[in-house]
Amino acid sequence: MRWHRSRMKTLMAISSFQPHGEFDVFTTTVDRVADWAQRSSIWPVQFGLACCAIEMITMATARYDIARFGAEVFRASPRQSDLMIVAGRLSRKMAPALRRIYDQMADPKWVISMGACASVGGVFDNYAIVQGVDEIVPVDVYVPGCPPRPETLIYGIIQLQQKMRAVRQSMMSTREH
Repeated sequence: MRWHRSRMKTLMAISSFQPHGEFDVFTTTVDRVADWAQRSSIWPVQFGLACCAIEMITMATARYDIARFGAEVFRASPRQSDLMIVAGRLSRKMAPALRRIYDQMADPKWVISMGACASVGGVFDNYAIVQGVDEIVPVDVYVPGCPPRPETLIYGIIQLQQKMRAVRQSMMSTREH
């Protein structure tokens, strides 16, 4: 059965029974539920290139509890992920592999550039290092630092979730007009 656009705007009502015999009712649209689900279940692909990768891995430990934001499941396959975290310096030799992995990701896809080396080349100002990942793939959020702390990467993921919400709202408002 194919869904028509008018069915996607159907109101949903979710209710729960309270101990005193009362019901809590929550109404929303299917679009907003889909938006919330997408924002709250970001699955990053592993692409650690240098010392920043250790901080990215540390972010997934119990101490930082990235599960609060729905991003604890690092995927080894780009076809199962929607976020690429480029952590570390990117060599010109590795750039085609990065682009291939990005192209294999399902839409919508997002990119976080983690660290000074990934963002602007860092201290490696030479012919072998790409001077910013944005030369190869479009970057949505830049996380500064050398290497950035796990808290900084978590803040970058929160910024990405806010950007996802803003993009979704602008798409919905242009579709209504």
